[in-house]
Amino acid sequence: MEKILGRKLFSEKPIDSSQSKGHRITEDDIKKVNLFNKGVNKMSEEKFEEAIKIFDLALRIDPHFVDAIIKKGYSHFHLNHYNLAVTFFDQALEININDPEVWNLKGLVYYKSKNYEKAIDCCEKAIDLNPNVAMVWYNYACYLTLSGKIAEGMEALKKSIELDISNAKKAVRDKDFINAHMEDDYKRIIEVVILESIRQGNDHLGKILWVTGLSREEIQDATTRLVNKGLLFKNIKKTFTGTDEQYELTQALVAKVGIEKRSSKSFEGKKEIFFSTQQIKDISKILNDASEHSERNELNSLLNSIDKLLNPVLHGTVILDNFFEEHRELRLFSSRLKEKGQEYLNLHREEISKFMFEFDKKIKGQ
Repeated sequence: MEKILGRKLFSEKPIDSSQSKGHRITEDDIKKVNLFNKGVNKMSEEKFEEAIKIFDLALRIDPHFVDAIIKKGYSHFHLNHYNLAVTFFDQALEININDPEVWNLKGLVYYKSKNYEKAIDCCEKAIDLNPNVAMVWYNYACYLTLSGKIAEGMEALKKSIELDISNAKKAVRDKDFINAHMEDDYKRIIEVVILESIRQGNDHLGKILWVTGLSREEIQDATTRLVNKGLLFKNIKKTFTGTDEQYELTQALVAKVGIEKRSSKSFEGKKEIFFSTQQIKDISKILNDASEHSERNELNSLLNSIDKLLNPVLHGTVILDNFFEEHRELRLFSSRLKEKGQEYLNLHREEISKFMFEFDKKIKGQ
């Protein structure tokens, strides 16, 4: 599993036996790595009991195989065996106490156990070891907020968003921040999410509701504040069913952040969207990565790339409007990969890789 309650592992890449350093690779090295990768595949299929048995086989070969110990602990975590999960994470820390991933995972266990103070301690250790991982700052923000330390939680959340803007949209949907909804810092995060939505062309109230998952009242309150700050224009238009709110960024803000400009409907009823050069590069890179992940049978990495393409805050909206058929295919691939896991990828990896390659050519032709 790559995600649990919106919180990610640092990495789910299979280990390559060729990466071993410092000693000659033996037959046992190859066996344990193959077992490890098989166990990770079982985790991606949510077959955690089977994964644990496979990791045990790898650990019989090498009791200090820390990657297998970590994944065994994480499998127990998904089975709600929290005490066992902590035991294995502690074993991993005995081997390497300076592993931020393990501290983060240990924090997740305490989070699920509602022991927020211990979860906070684990996150602080992970941050001390590597302060540049957005996901750890996000988790830290959740734990602080849940423990009543709302001001500190908002500071951690802002740091997380600085490192990864998509965490802003995640935060406004996360029930862990419900205690912070009245805080000014949280309201500013809602404003960031709305401005980004409008920047990408979702300039009507209904579209923002769909893209962000915010309530009508939250959007209306935030857009009123943004108008008062001189960042937004709000227009009320009459429709057959009542009124509709439409929004537009001020020119001063457009000059700073840019905008995905939409033309009015043409005679064929189509909308034209102008991609920025940078956005074409970004989408192209994700498509190339997705093609490679498919060829290499890297399920979690492939799903992560598809998620980036479908995410409305990133590229999802512009792909949906300009490439409806391709957007539909991406949704289908995502659904089937999440439902059937590695088995589906094994059977369809060439098809998926070819689709990503052809879509990349089409994007570049814009």
